[in-house]
Amino acid sequence: DDKRKKEAKENFTRYLEDGLLKKEKNELAKNKYVENADLSLKTAHELIKNDLKPYIWVIVISYYAMFYMANAVLLHYGYKTKDKIAHKVTSDALIVLVVDKLKKEFLEMYETSQKEALEIANTKAEGIIESYDLELDKRSRFQYNMLEETKENKAQTSLKRASEFVFELKFKSFRIGFY
Repeated sequence: DDKRKKEAKENFTRYLEDGLLKKEKNELAKNKYVENADLSLKTAHELIKNDLKPYIWVIVISYYAMFYMANAVLLHYGYKTKDKIAHKVTSDALIVLVVDKLKKEFLEMYETSQKEALEIANTKAEGIIESYDLELDKRSRFQYNMLEETKENKAQTSLKRASEFVFELKFKSFRIGFY
C-alpha cells in the first residue's frame, strides 16, 4: 500500500546514508544469488515430498529462494545489501526499485484488456513483492519460535510463493532489462 511504499522509500534513503545498502555491481555475486535461488527451490520441492514432513525447513528454504533472487535483482540495479538487517533492507529496496517495473511488464502482457490489466498488474506486482515480506515474517516466527505444529499448508504456501517470486523476477526480468 501507499503507506508501506512511503516507509520503504524513506528507509531506502536512510540505508544508503548509513551504509546498509551500497552502490555496487557484481556479476559473479548476482549469478551466485540466482544459482542459490534455483537450488533453494529445488531443495524445498524435494523436502515437501519427504515422509518426515520437515515443513519448517520448506518454509525457511522457500523464503531464502526469494531472498537470493531479490538480491540478484538488486545487484543488477547496482545495489548490494550489507550484513546488518539485510532482510529488511532487501524488502524495502525491492519496493523502491522493482515493483513499478513489474507493474509495467504486467501491463504490457495484458494490454488487450487495459482496465483489467491495471488492476491485475498492480495486484500482481505488489503481491509478488508483498509475498517476500510475508515469508520474511513467517520464516522468523517459525524459525525462532520452533512451533512443532507447523501445518503442511503453510509450507506449501511458502513454496508456491517462492516459486512464483523466483519465476517472475527471473524470467520476466529478461523482458524489462534486469539482466
